Amino acid sequence: CVISWFSTDTGQGGSRQQVWALSSQLRAAILDSMRKQEVWTGGEASQAHSTGSPAEQVKALVDLLAWKGSQGGQTPQVPDRTPDSPLGPRSNDSRIRRYREALLSRMGGGPELNGPPPRLASLLLVEGLTDLQLREHDFTQVEATRGQQRPARPIGLDRLFLPLSRVSIPPRISITVGVAGMGKTTLVRHFVRLWAQGQVGRDFLLVLPLTFRDLNIHEKLSADRLLRSVFPNTGEAGLDVATQARVLLVLDGLDECKTPLDFSNTVACTDPKKEIQVDHLITNIVRGNLFPKVSVWITSRPSVAGQIPGGLVDRMTEIRGFTEEEIKVCLERMFPEEQTLLGQVLSQVQADRALYLMCTVPAFCNLTGAALGHLCRSRPALHDAELWPPRTLCELYCWYFQMALSREGQEKGKVSPRIEQVAHGGRKMVGTLGRLAFHGLVKRKYVFYEQDMKAFGVDLTLLQGALCSCFLQREETLASSVAYCFTHLSLQEFVAAAYYYSASRRAIFDLFTESGMSWPRLGFLTHFRSAAQRAMQAEDGRLDVFLRFLSGLLSPRVNALLAGSLLAQGEHQSYRAQVAELLQGCLHRDTAVCARAVNVLHCLNELQHTELVRSMAEAMESGALARLTGPAHRAALAYLLQVSDTCAREANLSLCLSQGVLQSLLPQLLYCRSLRWAWVVGQGMSRTWNGSSFHCVPWVSHLVCDNKVPKLHPVFF
Repeated sequence: CVISWFSTDTGQGGSRQQVWALSSQLRAAILDSMRKQEVWTGGEASQAHSTGSPAEQVKALVDLLAWKGSQGGQTPQVPDRTPDSPLGPRSNDSRIRRYREALLSRMGGGPELNGPPPRLASLLLVEGLTDLQLREHDFTQVEATRGQQRPARPIGLDRLFLPLSRVSIPPRISITVGVAGMGKTTLVRHFVRLWAQGQVGRDFLLVLPLTFRDLNIHEKLSADRLLRSVFPNTGEAGLDVATQARVLLVLDGLDECKTPLDFSNTVACTDPKKEIQVDHLITNIVRGNLFPKVSVWITSRPSVAGQIPGGLVDRMTEIRGFTEEEIKVCLERMFPEEQTLLGQVLSQVQADRALYLMCTVPAFCNLTGAALGHLCRSRPALHDAELWPPRTLCELYCWYFQMALSREGQEKGKVSPRIEQVAHGGRKMVGTLGRLAFHGLVKRKYVFYEQDMKAFGVDLTLLQGALCSCFLQREETLASSVAYCFTHLSLQEFVAAAYYYSASRRAIFDLFTESGMSWPRLGFLTHFRSAAQRAMQAEDGRLDVFLRFLSGLLSPRVNALLAGSLLAQGEHQSYRAQVAELLQGCLHRDTAVCARAVNVLHCLNELQHTELVRSMAEAMESGALARLTGPAHRAALAYLLQVSDTCAREANLSLCLSQGVLQSLLPQLLYCRSLRWAWVVGQGMSRTWNGSSFHCVPWVSHLVCDNKVPKLHPVFF
């Protein structure tokens, strides 16, 4: 900026002559630029231009800029220097112009980019991540919050990297979070396009967008090479761009990084030319050891964003989900000329509350629309009316699988392919992608490269077909290599479950051990028990939905749907009762109700074994919960508090639950908007209730004081 440059140059006697030697043309250009940007009036410019000798004119210019303060220091731009100038490139440098044009070409395409929804124009400014976001699966987050965003201040894209007040400074490290499929990459592409067009981020001379898909191909990388991979035309003074200019480094998809960030054990590095591991490079950039003046914007799923210590994060934002109107608009775009079909799909989404909540995630809304659209078109051909409507998550994904199979047949010119061909295509796809999906899920690997495909025996020619393209998308990286990922995380989990279901019936070793070296494990039930144990032990819930799908594949409705294409007719019957018993056995181990126990109830629902939940719902209605206080019943009650709108509006636990039971349910009670119970006062317990605290129950007092349950209706006896 002009004022900082003048200040630096006039700080030493030897440099003062350099300032005085400014040509009259350069002074005139500076004054004209300032007047155009309304930094000062024409009279002030005339005063600076007509004051005595050239040296006095320069002094008047500097004094006037200093009097203008930050406005004079930030707004004007001096004319271009040569590329090798110590001042570095300017916004109208030919290299910058070419770079903006290249970004527009690279980020082009896509309906949302041409007309993005309002939710991408404004994010939610949040103070940090909740325990739910840090510890639970994305599906659990949406289900538990019922698709509602927590109260937060909106912030527009044009102010995303600006100070929030006059006394604050711009953020250096900004993080934007959103569950899988919420639109983080779309947001980044939209922002970069707007910057290249000069609409947002005018303070940034350069915006350098990178994805972790680009970074994963490197074992080691230096800060210098990182910069040149995005902006190659930096010449010998490439690092000066990052140290002297306003630069925004965008790192999209931290959850796709092949190695978790470890801020505790990473060695500090301040040499920008030193080659280090990619995760160490990112850690040092975030800490400020490298590129300390560069602003950094990271996008991630919430659970992975927690790898970055909160003390290093200056600004945290969250992407909004779809509103009811946006869900409708999304489905209308999918069926623009099929109003009858659109009405059927909309009515099904609106009738199923759980399905509607998941549709607040844009990627899931698209997947749901495709599956339900195919289902509605197929209804006249359904032999069993019981298959309509889909009741579980697994059923919905099975219909998506059927839709992909039908597209594969149409692509080959066969409107109605034979059952044998459909079965062969489905099993070949599961065999091709299933092992890749399963071991990727176990190892937290969500992006795959050609070497991964070869390692797992994936035939790359099969990926070009319509069937695989419905599950896997292909993307070229900056290094001209090819990256593959499933179109949504849940599709990777579904394909992984289908593979595990198929492989476990003939495997003799533990499938979770990639090398195959383990104690012999024979029989489907043994492998299912292994999967259930692994899911219960995974504290981050990454195997929760995988276990739901695996359970759902044993349900009668799913067997009827996939018989002949992926499953054998009636093969579920010999396992279903034993699996239900095995799952219920998982509920008797702990006294506290954890999220993993609640997920077991989701698995039982997918299995269509709902007796336990039905008995708890009836007990809640009749007020007979007092006799149902075992671990399994508490887990069922917690499940109802999450999925039932009636329970969420007001949970009536009057005269039924003890202090110990309520304490074990405390995390689930936070999902209730109104809680009503009657308390039987025991020995030494006070009856005091003053509207803000329970003197007899400290943990309830803490709950109320934190305002986590808005309405409490206690009655003491």
